[in-house]
Amino acid sequence: MAEDFHKPTQFSGSKFESFEGGQDPAAISRVAHETAHALLARVRNDPDPEVVERLVAYTDEHGIDAVAELWSRATPRSLPGALWRIYLVRLLIRQDPEGTSFLYQRGTEVTVAIDPVIAGAAAPTGPAEIIALADQILRGIFTGDFAVALDRAAAFCRVIASGCASVADDLDATELAASGVSRASELTTRALRFSTTAQEFGSCARLWRSDSLD
Repeated sequence: MAEDFHKPTQFSGSKFESFEGGQDPAAISRVAHETAHALLARVRNDPDPEVVERLVAYTDEHGIDAVAELWSRATPRSLPGALWRIYLVRLLIRQDPEGTSFLYQRGTEVTVAIDPVIAGAAAPTGPAEIIALADQILRGIFTGDFAVALDRAAAFCRVIASGCASVADDLDATELAASGVSRASELTTRALRFSTTAQEFGSCARLWRSDSLD
């Protein structure tokens, strides 16, 4: 991550855009893998509903610091890397449900793929529906088909990417945000980030199905 975390962390869109998942250290922390595998195995073997809900809402109370410390340096196509990105995407949704739902709804209107069906958000998709989707995907990591949850996360990211690209196309290329950065350029960058994350989720889903996600 380009910036330090603080508790509770407010992870802005600009921070997400500065996050480059592919530039992780070559040597993956043994602790990251051990904690990811131990947590997932324990919860999935005995999915107590109260425990699952506490895990889903963990970053709401504690911020994302602990999750980042454990897993943010893991490679994207790994179990800790997948868990980190799931929590990160959920946090971004909850920090701006209005903006995220707007981009998601636009994405559903312009995409020709079946990604909205795979993602599974209620339609029309407003702030409440997009928050519910984020929780459903994370909950599915612990209680459902892990690969399906990753597929849903990948589809969500592709829909958001389509929405970002579509809104960017609508904006005047000379329009500047208060920061002096073109809003269209900002949305295009965000679309690329979400597209990359979707590819990473998809790769993790395939690795999980072949028992190769470490």
